[in-house]
Amino acid sequence: MSLILIIDDIAAMRNQYAYDLKRLGGFETITAAGGAEGLTRLKDEPVDCVILDLEMPGVDGFEVLATLKKQGRKVPIIVYTGTGSYDRCVRAVKLGAYSFIAKDEPLERVVREVENALAWGGLRHEINRLKRQSGEGSPLVGESRAATAMVELVDRLAPIPSPVLIMGESGSGKELVARRLHDASNRKSRTFVPVNCAALPEGMIESELFGHERGAFTGADKVRKGAFETADQGTLFLDEIGELPLSAQAKLLRVLEDGIVTRLGSHEGRQVNTRVVAATNRNLDDEVAAGRFRQDLLFRLNTHLVQVPPLRERLSDVPLLAEHFLALTCEKFACRPRILAPETLDRLKGYDWSRNNIRELRNVIERLVIATGEDLITVDLVPAEITGPSATAVKQSVYVALGGTLKEQKTIAERKIILTALERNDWHITNTARQLGLSDHSSLLKIMKRHDLKK
Repeated sequence: MSLILIIDDIAAMRNQYAYDLKRLGGFETITAAGGAEGLTRLKDEPVDCVILDLEMPGVDGFEVLATLKKQGRKVPIIVYTGTGSYDRCVRAVKLGAYSFIAKDEPLERVVREVENALAWGGLRHEINRLKRQSGEGSPLVGESRAATAMVELVDRLAPIPSPVLIMGESGSGKELVARRLHDASNRKSRTFVPVNCAALPEGMIESELFGHERGAFTGADKVRKGAFETADQGTLFLDEIGELPLSAQAKLLRVLEDGIVTRLGSHEGRQVNTRVVAATNRNLDDEVAAGRFRQDLLFRLNTHLVQVPPLRERLSDVPLLAEHFLALTCEKFACRPRILAPETLDRLKGYDWSRNNIRELRNVIERLVIATGEDLITVDLVPAEITGPSATAVKQSVYVALGGTLKEQKTIAERKIILTALERNDWHITNTARQLGLSDHSSLLKIMKRHDLKK
């Protein structure tokens, strides 16, 4: 049963609303004698809808709306006013109110308005839940240069049927990029089939990808479609493509070239129209040089390349990602919405996340939610290891160009250090220069110009 909170400083008015809403609409109701008490009740009770008076002494309705907006609370709010001021109601809606009513409205209409607000709130909650569950926003939401450039590239490639190779470190969100390629294409109504090549037993890889006929091998007691046929007209995502054995690579190359799949135990080819998106955290050029990956297959897969930036190169996106995972975790554990204190966000933003990128951030947020029953997550709850750049990250920054000359390595390392510092400081030139120990911001601008670094 839905719980309705009525906030009004006049006892007769709030009690009458509470009584009539329960009598006519069958709602559970609670009341608050002012804005401050209303905010406390919203914190302590699972309120589904609020009826809010705008004119109250102390904390008035506008301050309640502004506070809830700042906190990110999404409960639908119906405001009412006795002054008949349309401008005040419009101002309230701009602050986040769902709708407004007059104090002399018939109660039947108030009940209908509450029902509409509840339906609207439920629909918005479901949409947000589905978006979060589908992974929307994880590596693809962000305002950093690296994130926006990647999203623009992904959206340009989405309608193209050619193969795409996604490269990025472990935990950076490669599968979610692949899903975006699928969901933004004309294949979105068809099947998206993910296959982790590293998780397939070597003897079953060809059967999983290309299917088999009955009797093709011991235990093959029925015909089975492979991933290519299952994803026909859709998208096949081959994760960890660098783990695929050479024998399967040869057959994959043939399918990519002619679009014909031959099941194990059969000589009959079947035409498929499957878009292949592959991903790896390995350097496939090195794998080719070592003889572990076919060069012709790399050329075929590498028609278009999407590089997923590690989280340490887009630290300005950490607050957005943290809030995303916070909402998802609170929903997962069925607990009240939580808020990350500014100091907590600063601590998270100051860490490099080199161990497991976005996945590491998601796990830390879950630990923070579990660590306290309070609504505000303070900085003292952040795990001790989330303190600053890790030794791994420093090592990666310095030895980013192994195999090059000393001068080349120094140039690439300097560019990476500058870029990381800029991201950590939201591209604030003076703060970045101060953090790097440079004499002034003009020195940093000269280095940025030398490396062609622009926001």
